[in-house]
Amino acid sequence: MNIETLIVTVNQTDHSLVKKMNVQTDAIVGNQGSTTSTQEFYMDGNRILHINTTDRGVGKNRNLVLRHARGEICVFADDDMRFVDGYPQIVEEAARLRPDADILIFNLIEKHPVRYVIKKITRITWRNYARYGAARLAVYPEKIAAAGISFTSMFGGGCKYGSGEDTIFLKECLDKGLKLYAFPFALAEIDQDAESTWFCGYNKKFFFDKGAFYCAVAPKLKWIYSIRYLLKYRYKYAKECGVRAAFEYMSEGIRSFDREEFENERRAGRQQ
Repeated sequence: MNIETLIVTVNQTDHSLVKKMNVQTDAIVGNQGSTTSTQEFYMDGNRILHINTTDRGVGKNRNLVLRHARGEICVFADDDMRFVDGYPQIVEEAARLRPDADILIFNLIEKHPVRYVIKKITRITWRNYARYGAARLAVYPEKIAAAGISFTSMFGGGCKYGSGEDTIFLKECLDKGLKLYAFPFALAEIDQDAESTWFCGYNKKFFFDKGAFYCAVAPKLKWIYSIRYLLKYRYKYAKECGVRAAFEYMSEGIRSFDREEFENERRAGRQQ
């Protein structure tokens, strides 16, 4: 089975990242910086395609590397990850265990666990898909392309709204009938000390963007989801922002969200 790793990063000046991340497969590196170029080379017997682009936005970057993918299964990766030895075999084993899967979701190793930990093989539905980020995914690119699915360029690091592109991607996969499974295996460890490309604290922009996000994924339930978030996670943000102010910021995000703009962007993304 041909496994390929799709890495998104910014401002890389050399090719050391692949080694640093312990990549053990063919790989594509999408590097958003100040130049435009494409380089192909081999490292430890693996084909590496390094694409420099002046575009901005993690969704555009993931779409870029996905369009150039050659692997039967592609593992998404961020530049703050280091893969475990033998991760291609772990992906192959997961694919063997659930041959009907279109999307495979894995654990991430964390020194200070904050992400949801998968404890058994689980079918992902509309009830639990929002737990997982793109750095935990492996996909069959042909199935993604056939379904006309892409990452949004409006949400995520470097975009109009700061995060949520991976959740929107998974929702679209479910909407299109793809089968998603989570597995109790880890492919990589994440560096929790790395600087976030989008989170700058629980400030006005954070809640404004969160309100817009709920408009995108749940237009009919956006107010309910927003209030639920504020109540459920108030222990996280209370020292930086009061509940009343957070609700006002989320409300601004909800009211300013342009549904037509979002739908047009999604249609354009599917045509790429």
